[in-house]
Amino acid sequence: MAMGQQKDRQGDLMVSWSEMPRSPGHVFYDRLQSVLIEGGFDSFAEATCKAYYASKLGAPSVPPGRYFRMHLVGYFEGISSERGLEWRCSDSLSLREFLRLESRDRVPDHSWLSKTRSRLPHEVHAAIFDWVLVLIAKAGLVQGDRIGVDASTMEANAALRNIVRRDTGEGYREMLKHLAQKSGIETPTAEDLIRLDRNRKGKKLSNQDWVSKNDPEAKIARMKDGTTHLAYKPEHAVDLDTGAVVAAELHPADEGDTTTLGKTLAAAEASLKAVDLAPTVENPAECVADKGYHARAVLKDLDNSPWKTRISEPKQAAFSRWRGDEAARRAVTKNRVRLKSGVARAAFKLRAELVERSFAHNLDRGGMRRTWLRGRENVHKRYLLHVAGHNLSLLMRQLIGAGTPREAVAGRYGCFCVLITPTGAVLIAQIVVIVSNEGDAVFSTLWFANG
Repeated sequence: MAMGQQKDRQGDLMVSWSEMPRSPGHVFYDRLQSVLIEGGFDSFAEATCKAYYASKLGAPSVPPGRYFRMHLVGYFEGISSERGLEWRCSDSLSLREFLRLESRDRVPDHSWLSKTRSRLPHEVHAAIFDWVLVLIAKAGLVQGDRIGVDASTMEANAALRNIVRRDTGEGYREMLKHLAQKSGIETPTAEDLIRLDRNRKGKKLSNQDWVSKNDPEAKIARMKDGTTHLAYKPEHAVDLDTGAVVAAELHPADEGDTTTLGKTLAAAEASLKAVDLAPTVENPAECVADKGYHARAVLKDLDNSPWKTRISEPKQAAFSRWRGDEAARRAVTKNRVRLKSGVARAAFKLRAELVERSFAHNLDRGGMRRTWLRGRENVHKRYLLHVAGHNLSLLMRQLIGAGTPREAVAGRYGCFCVLITPTGAVLIAQIVVIVSNEGDAVFSTLWFANG
């Protein structure tokens, strides 16, 4: 074979459509595309967004279906920023096909994603989330009988060094300079400020005293890894029979679990109503949560409601004193009795597995542990589409056995071969090949058995 040589490139004056290079396509995105088209995703998205665009005047915007698809790609590829979404979709012919781009069309710029998100309200993004929930419910992936609730933390796009006092507007560094000058250091250096801040007593940051200039809705909170950042609090309501997320709320990070539980259950009830599985007082759904959600007021509010509580009870060193509150005593006693059954132990085992898995998939692997947007509603719009991608991955796992594009490529393939000899003997061969992400066969086995 002769060696090919690289020649100087010369642009073509005209290229016919048949001469354009074609992508073989990605099996995951091709199958997901067919699911969305069969379900009427584009027509639903355009009908939902139509009220927020001019009927005649103005240049055409990014099609709503393309806007939502790009955010779904963010989940499947683990991309957190919108610039990263633009670069990834521009580099992949398969993703261009998934976005339904023509040969001359360019991938929407990251600024167009921001403009479209600011134009479309939160209700539109919630409608897309509910549409995906209805789609997977038709495949039997939403039961609505047992709902597990838990919360995590998401780092905001704001730095602690830029916080200011609410009363005076003074920054943290200016406060340290004033303290240093009062202690006798007229011109403190950066090392002096660090030393003073490390050694001063009673040091704490309170959301009542401090606020971020860049993102006032972000709150100072302790993250899951023990560090302190400005953050938000995502809270999931997960179907414990299937793993589908039926509600994904985003709360201020300084609100406790007992405060946010009612809002998340209300969102879960509305989502289940969209799939005709809403709980009722006569047929309640189970609410499974850890001891952080246990409070007398919470249990009393949920008693005789569409939710039957199974909330872990923290250990008490003394007897409970009810002071005449019979409704609270009755609610706590009912919840305590439900915790002693084997059904409760199985439900808590599923909660620890499925709810934590939803956070691992969306925040860690999905790239949303740190957000690059500002404003709680703005972040929640993006997060709802991210979780919608997570629910679609459950449907894809049911259809093709893989929930992400990487899992679809790094799969294992096998076959059985049965040979019958002229003498009547049966020879069975099983061949298993495991393929890596790059498409190379990294392991194979060959097994024979005589029958």
